[in-house]
Amino acid sequence: MRILRKALLALAAVAFAAAPVTAAEITDVTGRKIELDLPAKRILLGEARQIHIAAALKRESVFDTIVGWRDDLIKKDPDSYAGYLERFPEIEKLPRFGYIPSGDFSLEAAIALKPDVLTLNLEAEEAVEESGFIEKAAAAGLAVVYLDFRVDPSKNSEKSIRILGQLFGAETRADEFIEYRRAQIAVVSERLAKAGAVDRPTVFIERSPGITGETACCRTFGPANFGEMVEKAGGHNIGSDVFTTTFGDLNPEQLVVANPEHVIVTGSNWSAESDLNQFVSVGRGADPAAARERLKGLMQRPAFASLEAVRAGRVYAAWHQFYGAPYEFVPIQQFAKWFHPDLFADIDPDRTFREFHEKFLPVAYRPGYFVSLTDGEK
Repeated sequence: MRILRKALLALAAVAFAAAPVTAAEITDVTGRKIELDLPAKRILLGEARQIHIAAALKRESVFDTIVGWRDDLIKKDPDSYAGYLERFPEIEKLPRFGYIPSGDFSLEAAIALKPDVLTLNLEAEEAVEESGFIEKAAAAGLAVVYLDFRVDPSKNSEKSIRILGQLFGAETRADEFIEYRRAQIAVVSERLAKAGAVDRPTVFIERSPGITGETACCRTFGPANFGEMVEKAGGHNIGSDVFTTTFGDLNPEQLVVANPEHVIVTGSNWSAESDLNQFVSVGRGADPAAARERLKGLMQRPAFASLEAVRAGRVYAAWHQFYGAPYEFVPIQQFAKWFHPDLFADIDPDRTFREFHEKFLPVAYRPGYFVSLTDGEK
């Protein structure tokens, strides 16, 4: 009986391992319907920073079905890459690809990996469509699925999380992720609603200053993305008064006239790409003292010296990569503390993000995602 039982268990294990995937239809964020077998066995991430979502869905097994990824994580967010490399040393050998709109993505090399699906960001759509890429990929049996955490995250983030949940066979985890994200945003939105007619301070949020000399000042956000985070945190994004697009460039005179009460810059470790090297390096494990010095230097640019926010020390930096991952509940909580310190005195965004890591991610949490110009002053 014992031998028979072992044999039956072995057969069951083989049957489970060989269980066929199910043919299904996915609707991506553009409304395209894509037929493929789910869960996908071989996934190519068209943006490596999508690992921030995939890892929350699959934890320790996240790289089991990823056969390659774009080179953006190691270039644009090397601190996060280091965290994943420490936990998964095998990813050092994971094939990397370029960016399709830049013309440095090799479809032939990608097809050689025999992926079932390639995930792309929505902003690549125009270049992809114009090049006939999807038709070429389809001829090789490679499905293309568009996701969006950046252009219109309010509309597409949850949809994109669910799509990744389907691709990775982690629908339940996707729902848990979405539920957690909603609850943490509600911590702020419900308190603001209960408080009634609170004053909404004006906020200028500058996109990645100091990374390149081509844009000295003042690239900002319209009503989506970081601009929406500002509004959800109880501030008023001055970029939304000027732009309807995701990004736009204020001229310095417009900034001086607007005279915002708060200034936030986005920053990350862009040492691999920067030609100026004056960016504020915040992110996983960042040095707050070094980040603060960079932030102080950026506020010495001509347009900033006369601003009320700078004179009052209401100047901050936030991790730029929040703009492309549905972790925006963290900056929303942090912005709310900056804009309304009395109302949100008990909220701890660092604790929230640490808890998120413990609940969802396979990598350890290390602080460093935010810095204030006045932190550490006596």
